Amino acid sequence: MPEPAILILAAGAATRMRGGDKLLELIDGEALLTRIARAALATGWSVTVALPPDRPGRGAALAGLNLRAVTVPDPGPGMAASLVAGLRAMPAGPVMLLLADLPEITADDLIQMVRAHQDAPELIHRGTAADGTPGHPVIFPGWTRPELLRLEGDQGARAVIRQHSDRLRLTALPGAHATTDLDTPEAWAEWRALRGE
Repeated sequence: MPEPAILILAAGAATRMRGGDKLLELIDGEALLTRIARAALATGWSVTVALPPDRPGRGAALAGLNLRAVTVPDPGPGMAASLVAGLRAMPAGPVMLLLADLPEITADDLIQMVRAHQDAPELIHRGTAADGTPGHPVIFPGWTRPELLRLEGDQGARAVIRQHSDRLRLTALPGAHATTDLDTPEAWAEWRALRGE
């Protein structure tokens, strides 16, 4: 049976950061991208990271980690370009799609998702906030791979989830871990203030 793997989508332009790079924002002294990659590796699944060609700092943030980095030649058309480029570099099998810009996601959250997949490997598993709001990550079984590879534009994998809603299982993660996404300097400042930084 093909081994499951994690694909971290980290090729976005982060244009709303007005020159900054949210994936390099420091949390407890560590870049967000490094933190997410370490959490992914803690699951024991292999990890691939989709990166843009013009952000060397992101590659540097992953230096020394036991993962594969894949450069997306043209991430401009949207998230699907990163997703497809990453999948093409990975063996067939279950894949956890993990956004790189989720500052509250922890290794324990990802391990909880892995266990949900192990309990029902033929279902799609989606993380939610504690209140049930759908978020990330999402684990797709191997049978979804052909559909994922056909995605285009900025829709991500939502279309595949909608198409197979009868085979979707939700997993509630703590608080807003699955849904907190900080896209602007102001959002980062507010989040840090709530943490008491």
